[in-house]
Amino acid sequence: MAKQVAVISDTHGYLSEGLLDALDGADLIVHAGDICSESDYRTLQGIAPVKLCLGNNDWGYDYGPGVKRHIHFLYEGALWQVCHYEEKLDLMWGSIAVCGHTHKPFFEHTKRGILLMNPGSPTYPRTSKGPSIGWIEIEKGKVLDARIEYLAKDEDADDEDRGGFFFGW
Repeated sequence: MAKQVAVISDTHGYLSEGLLDALDGADLIVHAGDICSESDYRTLQGIAPVKLCLGNNDWGYDYGPGVKRHIHFLYEGALWQVCHYEEKLDLMWGSIAVCGHTHKPFFEHTKRGILLMNPGSPTYPRTSKGPSIGWIEIEKGKVLDARIEYLAKDEDADDEDRGGFFFGW
């Protein structure tokens, strides 16, 4: 049976209701850094298992020994790597590579056939399409589907509600 992997990044200490609703049904959550909240990490773990890497704003938080700047793992027969910065991913190996940092979503298959995804940001999007997350459907090492999902804008929250650390561009 295929697994549904939710891919998120750059939540910066704020998990909107829209994001939490969108994560319903995820078998795994991959977070590509700048979560900026130990309690948000625990909240996500209550939804599904979480694979988290550190982002540039995650200093000063203790997420445990399995959370590093660059993580690698095997899930559903595929080799994954997750790093906040795309340029630090090694696109010469593995099946799926996930990054964040830019708050701009995209996905593509590299010449070597690796799925490369940046889910954008559900908190501080840098695109006119608004907040976003990614989804990867996988079964027995094969990616069946990859897509970006755009969430409704959280008009009720202002920047103070969102909390966390965000250093604008």
